[in-house]
Amino acid sequence: MLITLLLTTLSIAFAQSPSSSVVMPDWSEGAVIPAGGRPNIYQWSSEDFFTYQKAGKIHAQVYPVTVTGLLPPYEPLKKIVTDSLLAKLGLHPYPAVSDQGVYQVPYPGDVRPQTRMGLSLIERDGARGFTFSCAACHSANLFGKTVLGMTNRFPRANDFFVKAKEVSPIIDPWLFQKTTGATDAEVELLSEMKQNIRRVGVKEPLVLGLDTSLAQVALSLDHRNADAEATPSHWYEFFPRDDKFLSHHPADSKPAVWWNLKYKDRWLSDGSVISGNPIFTNIIWNEIGRGADLTTLESWLADNGKIIQELVTAVFSSEAPRFTDFFPAEQIDLPSAQKGEKLFNQNCAHCHGVYEKAWSLPNADQLSAQQKLETTLVRPLTHTPVVDVGTDPFRRWGMKSLERLNDLSISQKNGIVIKAQSGYVPPPLVGAWARWPYFHNNSVPSLCAVLTVGNKRPVAYYAGEANDPKKDFDAACNGYPLGAKTPMAWRKSEFYYDTRREGMSNQGHDQKILLDSSGRERYSPDDKKALIQFLQTL
Repeated sequence: MLITLLLTTLSIAFAQSPSSSVVMPDWSEGAVIPAGGRPNIYQWSSEDFFTYQKAGKIHAQVYPVTVTGLLPPYEPLKKIVTDSLLAKLGLHPYPAVSDQGVYQVPYPGDVRPQTRMGLSLIERDGARGFTFSCAACHSANLFGKTVLGMTNRFPRANDFFVKAKEVSPIIDPWLFQKTTGATDAEVELLSEMKQNIRRVGVKEPLVLGLDTSLAQVALSLDHRNADAEATPSHWYEFFPRDDKFLSHHPADSKPAVWWNLKYKDRWLSDGSVISGNPIFTNIIWNEIGRGADLTTLESWLADNGKIIQELVTAVFSSEAPRFTDFFPAEQIDLPSAQKGEKLFNQNCAHCHGVYEKAWSLPNADQLSAQQKLETTLVRPLTHTPVVDVGTDPFRRWGMKSLERLNDLSISQKNGIVIKAQSGYVPPPLVGAWARWPYFHNNSVPSLCAVLTVGNKRPVAYYAGEANDPKKDFDAACNGYPLGAKTPMAWRKSEFYYDTRREGMSNQGHDQKILLDSSGRERYSPDDKKALIQFLQTL
C-alpha cells in the first residue's frame, strides 16, 4: 500500500513538473517536517523561488482554472457586480501601493486592478465571465493593510452560491439576451451556469464570518453518481441523495491561514487530508462545489502542473504578519513575555511546537527592542498531531461525508486520501495574535477568553472589521473588545456570535490544559497576561 502510494505520488509529481530538476515534495502520510518547516517546498533556486512565488500570488488573486464550473457572463451583469456588492461579499480592495515584505501583493500585469481582490475575470469561447479566487476567503484587512494568505474574517462567497442556486432556475437565456443585449457567447456561459449549478449543493453559514465549503462539496457530491460523474442527464441532479449528517447539522469553520501549511504534513483544521498535495486537492474540491465536469478538470490539471507549483510555492512561503508591524515593540513587556515563554514551553509546546526567541541569544543586550522580539527559529512537531481537547465536534463529524472523495478516480490518481479524525490539529502559533477570533468556529473572541475556563467564557459577542487598532482591537486581551468597549456600530451589525447554537460551542482546552488534576485553574491573571505577551511576539 505504502509503496504503491509512493510510486503514484512520484509519477504524478514528475508528470506535473515543468522541469525534471525540480525537487518534488513528499505529500505522503507521515512526511517528516524539517526544522523551520518547508517554506521553499520545491527547493527552488533563489531566482526561481521569487519568480514562482510572485506568479502564485497572482494566481491566488485571479483564479487560474479556466474550465471552472460556474462562470456567469460579466459584461451583461457589470452594472450589478458593483464595488459595493463585492464589498458586501467580503472582498477586500487591492493595496493602494504594493507593500513590501510579507504584505507584498503583486498586481496582475503590474497594474492595480480597479475591482476588488478575489474577483476573477476569465475569457472563454469569445465571452468574459466572472468567478471568485482563493483571495476571496484567504485575504483580510488588518488595520488598513490587505494581507494575502490571512483568514477573511467575514467571507461571503457562500452567499453568492446560495443566491445563484435560488435565481438560476428562473433565468430564461432568451429573455436574458433580449433585455441585456448579451452576445451568443455570453448566453452560452449563462446556459452552462444553469446546467452546472444543478450539481451544486449549498448551505448557508451559521453566522456571517464562517464558511460552509465542506458542506458545499459534500452536498454537491450528492448531486452526482458514485464517481462524481458530471453528465447532466442523471436523475440524482434533480433528486439528490440525502447526506444524513450535513443535510441536518452544521460543519462550519473559518478559512485557514496559509502561513501554517509549511509546518504540516496533514491538512485542514482536523488533519483529515492525510495524503496528497493540499492545493491540488483544494482545486478539485472547489470545482466539485462549482459543478464542474471532473474529466475536463482532470485534463486541465494534467496540462497545468506549473500553475499548481506556482500556487503551492506562494502558499507555503506565506509569512505571518508581526505584531510589531502595527504596534511599537516597546508595547511588549519583555520580562512578562519571557515569563510567558517559560509557561508556554512547560505546558503548550508539546502540542503547538517550540519557538526560539532572539532575546535568548548571547548578544541579546545589544539588540534593539524590535530585534529582541524576533522569532529566530520555529521547530514544528515532526508529524502533525490530531488532539481532542473538547472543542466543538460538528466540523470534524461532518468530515466523514467527504471520505467519499477517496472513491473518485481523480483522487486515487493523485494520491489524495481523506480520513475523518477524532479531534483537531493544534496549530502552530506563528502569527496567532492576528488570528482572532479563535477556535475553528470563531466561538472565542480573544486570547483572554481562550485562557479562560470554558464555562466562564463569553456566551455571545459582536464582531467587526479591524480598521482602528485602538477601537476595534483589545491589545491587552488580543482580540475583539467586549462589553462597554464594543464599538456601537458593531451592535447594529449582523456579525453576532452566539455560542449556544449547535456547532458554535466555545468549550474546550479545560482538562489538563487550563485546569490541573484537582480541577483548579492552572494560570493566575499574571500568568495569562505573560502568555498573551509571549504569543504576541510569535
